Amino acid sequence: MQLSEITKHLEQLAPLAYAEDFDNVGLLVSHTNDITGILVCHDALEEVIEEAISKNCNLVVCFHPILFSGLKKITGKNYVERAIIKAIKNDIAIYSVHTALDNHQNGVNKIFCDALGVTHTKVLIPKQNFIHKLVTYTKPENVNQLKAALFDAGAGTIGNYDNCSFISSGIGSFKGNDASNPVIGEKNILQKEAEIKIEVTFEKHLQNNILKALFTNHLYEEVAYEIYKTENEHQNIGLGMIGELEHAMKPAEFLQFVKDKMECGGIRHSQFLPNEIKKVAVLGGSGSFAIKNAISAGADAFLTADLKYHQFYEAENKLLLADIGHFESERYTKNYIVDFLKEKITNFAIILSELNTNPVKYF
Repeated sequence: MQLSEITKHLEQLAPLAYAEDFDNVGLLVSHTNDITGILVCHDALEEVIEEAISKNCNLVVCFHPILFSGLKKITGKNYVERAIIKAIKNDIAIYSVHTALDNHQNGVNKIFCDALGVTHTKVLIPKQNFIHKLVTYTKPENVNQLKAALFDAGAGTIGNYDNCSFISSGIGSFKGNDASNPVIGEKNILQKEAEIKIEVTFEKHLQNNILKALFTNHLYEEVAYEIYKTENEHQNIGLGMIGELEHAMKPAEFLQFVKDKMECGGIRHSQFLPNEIKKVAVLGGSGSFAIKNAISAGADAFLTADLKYHQFYEAENKLLLADIGHFESERYTKNYIVDFLKEKITNFAIILSELNTNPVKYF
């Protein structure tokens, strides 16, 4: 298969526009376009690249980006440089999904919830500054065609609804100069026409597609339009997730349940509270920044990783705060990626890495 074909599926799995600004996602190493097989892993370490070589895979799809910060030298002095050198020398491409999949409504945190049987889920920290609004004006006879094209380009989706728009009518005026070629009226003559105002929202990364649809399907020579940035939260994109267990559990019972399901080597937690655990918030990976969000959302427990000593105080006797381990909280992500790719790409080698790349060991 061609690498470009596979990356299209990967961007459907985890749109790169969903990633956090600090992150480094997408194609990190690319030295070939003819792909013989795909190895999916958590971390694209040197030993994982060696595994890819042994299994005739020249594309490694990893969760964490092996290239995160800029490299000024590549001398093989550390684990990042050694992995990159090995990949380039053996014509192996590397692609990372990381926070693009973290922010997806079916991504890391939904996988986390599903592993624990947490249902009725919603995003814990909805993404902000991601929704834009298009306003344009056209003749009544052009409205249906134009709206349909905008919807096809991705506009008009709000939560669980699509084809959303607002229509209002009014009178538009315009006068073309000598260089104009008006579809309606004549040059240098003021024209007043009944027009329809169309308003639709869209995810900001779709703007080029939206404008292409607008210009292609509008009947005017000059298209009047405005695009606004909104402060609306995107309820289906964002970090973390919150939902409910089927049955409430006592704190000790709950943590043992989590330990078994997520195969944790150990769980660090705040003090037990008298209430049972029913409403659970999760955030795969480093999630200390979301403690207040979990409290505000009314969670009985918040599961995440990489908590520092003083951050356990932030539980404030309002919820059970538990650090289950970074790798453990994202444990099933690579399995999800494999299942997704196998559904999209049939009769092709898509292999789950056999290596456990968790750098944290338990005694």
